Amino acid sequence: MTAWPIQYGDVLAARERLRPFLPPTPLAAHPAIDGAAGLRVKVKHENLQPTRSFKVRNAVAALTALGPEERKRGVTAATRGNHGQGLAWAGRRLGIPVTICVPRGNSPLKNAAMRDLGAELVEEGRDYDEAAAIADRLVRERGLTLVHSTNNPLVIAGAGTMTLEILEEDPSIEALVVAVGGGSQAVGAMTVARAVRPSLRIYGVQAERASAIHDSWHAGRPLSRPSADTFADGLATRQTYDLTFPALREGLAGFVTASEAEIAAAVRLVRLATGEEVEGAGAAGLAGLLKLRGEFAGRAVGIVLSGGNIDANTLRRVLDGKI
Repeated sequence: MTAWPIQYGDVLAARERLRPFLPPTPLAAHPAIDGAAGLRVKVKHENLQPTRSFKVRNAVAALTALGPEERKRGVTAATRGNHGQGLAWAGRRLGIPVTICVPRGNSPLKNAAMRDLGAELVEEGRDYDEAAAIADRLVRERGLTLVHSTNNPLVIAGAGTMTLEILEEDPSIEALVVAVGGGSQAVGAMTVARAVRPSLRIYGVQAERASAIHDSWHAGRPLSRPSADTFADGLATRQTYDLTFPALREGLAGFVTASEAEIAAAVRLVRLATGEEVEGAGAAGLAGLLKLRGEFAGRAVGIVLSGGNIDANTLRRVLDGKI
C-alpha cells in the first residue's frame, strides 16, 4: 500500500488555521447542470474565494504553519496564477514576502492580480515546469522557502478542507469529480474520504492537451510529456509529482481527459447555470462529470468550480465558440 502523503489530522489542523481567514464556500444545486448531466449534482463554488480560486486554501494552510525565521526570509513558488495569487493574498495578511515565478507570456490578468497583492514576479521559462526550476534557483540563491503548488504536505492538507466542507454540508454525496493539475484537490479529497467516508469515490479529469498525469495513471508509471498547451492553464503540467502520483494511482476510482472543446462547453454551461464566469481549469470537473455521467446513474455527485480567473480575451473566444 502507498505511503499516504498526509493524514486526516493534517486536514483538521489546516482547517483550524484557515478558520480566521476563509469562511466555507457555498455548496449549491443548479437545475441547468442537473439537466445537462441527468444527475443530482452539488457544486462547490471555490470561484467565490477572495482570490477566486481554491488555491488560497493551500496557501493559507502552508504560510500559517511557517516559523518566524521562514516568515522573515519569505517564500517562493511557480504558478500560472492561482497558486501565486493565493500565496500573495496570504503573505500580505501574514506579513510574509512572496516572490512568484511565472512563465513568459503568462496571463496578464493573473500577473496583475499577483502584483496588486504585493508579490514580486519573476517572468522566466516557457511553461510552468520551467518556471518551477526558476523557483528552485531562488531557494538556493536567496534562502527563500519553497511552497510548491503540489509537492507540499501543507498545501495538500489545505486542499483537503474543501472536501471536508462538502461532506459536512451534504453527506448524501457519493462521488466527487475533480480537476487534476498536480493533484492536491484529488489527494486532499481522498484523504478525507478514507477517514470519514470510505465509500466516497473520487474521479480525476485532466486536459487532453496536458495529460501527463492521466497517461501515467493509466500506464501505472510516471510519464512526462513535451508540452502542456491548453487554455485551461491551471492544468498545464507536463509531469507527475512525487507526493501525489502514488496516492492518485492507488486511490482514484477513475481518470479521464477532456478536450479543449469539452472544457469550453463546460465554461459556457457554468455561465448559463450560475451566471458566473470560471476559467478552463475551474470548469474541468464539470467537463469530466459529463463524460463520466453514465457511471453515476442514481447517485448524487459533487464537482468543484475550482477557479474563476479567466481573462477577457479567452472568455470571448469561449463564448464565441472559437475554442
